[in-house]
Amino acid sequence: MSSIEINGGLVEYELLGPEDGKLLVLTPGGRFSKDHPGARPLAEALAAGGLRVLIWDRPNCGVSDVQFWGPSESHMRAGTLAALLKHLDTGPVIIAGGSGGSRDSALAAALHPELTRKLVLWHIVGGVYSSMNMAGYYTLPSLMAVRTGGIKAVLELPEWASLVQANPRNEQRLLDLGSDGFQTAMLRWLNAWVPKAGQTIPGVDDWMVQSITAPTMVMRSGRGDMDHPLRTSFDVHTLIPGSEFVEPPWAEDAWERASELARQGKGTSLDPWVQAAPRILEFVG
Repeated sequence: MSSIEINGGLVEYELLGPEDGKLLVLTPGGRFSKDHPGARPLAEALAAGGLRVLIWDRPNCGVSDVQFWGPSESHMRAGTLAALLKHLDTGPVIIAGGSGGSRDSALAAALHPELTRKLVLWHIVGGVYSSMNMAGYYTLPSLMAVRTGGIKAVLELPEWASLVQANPRNEQRLLDLGSDGFQTAMLRWLNAWVPKAGQTIPGVDDWMVQSITAPTMVMRSGRGDMDHPLRTSFDVHTLIPGSEFVEPPWAEDAWERASELARQGKGTSLDPWVQAAPRILEFVG
C-alpha cells in the first residue's frame, strides 16, 4: 500500500496482479474503501485473470484524507484519479466502476480521454428517487449537523467519525475547514443531486458523457433496482457512442437481495460484484 499527496491531501492506493498486465483502475461506490469486502474480491479476481489492478481510497473514503474541492464530490474524485494516474505515469488505462464509482469513472473518462483505454460501468445512479436518496445520504445529514451544531457536530456523525477513526489526520482537517467552509462545500455538492434536464448521471452534463470516445461497456441494471435504474443504464449506453450494452452477470434482483442481507449483517450490498470478473476480462481482451 502506498500514498501520494494530491491537492493537499494524501491518497492511499495499492496495485494487485502481474506487473506486466494491462492496468485497470477499479472504483467502488458509496464511501467504501478499496478494502471493502464486496469490492476487493472483484479486484483480486481481475488480478488473477492477468490484469494489473489499481485500487484506491478516494478522498472521503477509507484511510485517505478528507477533501472538499470541486463542483461535486465525483468531480473531485475524477480529478484526483487523473492526478494519481499521471503521478504513476501509467498512460491510458482501463477505468471501471460501479454505483458511485461508475459516476467517478465516467467523469474521469470524459475529462481525461488521454488517460482512458477502455471504460466499464455498472449500477449507475440516476432518476428522481435515486438522486434524491443520494442527497439524503451524502449531504443533507451533514448540512443539518453543521447548521445546528457546527463542525463539532459533523465530527460526531458516524460517516465522518469513521473516517477520523481510520485516519486521525482527518479530525484536524475538518476542524481547519470549519463550519462555514464545510457548509459551503456541502451546499455546492448538494446541487449535483438535484435532478436536472440534460443530466442522466447526477451532476454530469449529458454532453460530457457523449464526449467519451473510449470503447465502453455498460452493464444493464436490474428491472426492479430503484437505486440504479434500468432506464439510467440504458440512457448512458445511448449517450456513449459505440458503447456495448450487456446483460448483468448476476441475478435480476441481486442488488436488492444483497442489500437485504447486508442489513441483516450477512454480507455486503456489493457481494455480487465479483461475478463481473469474467465479463470484464473478456471485454478488455
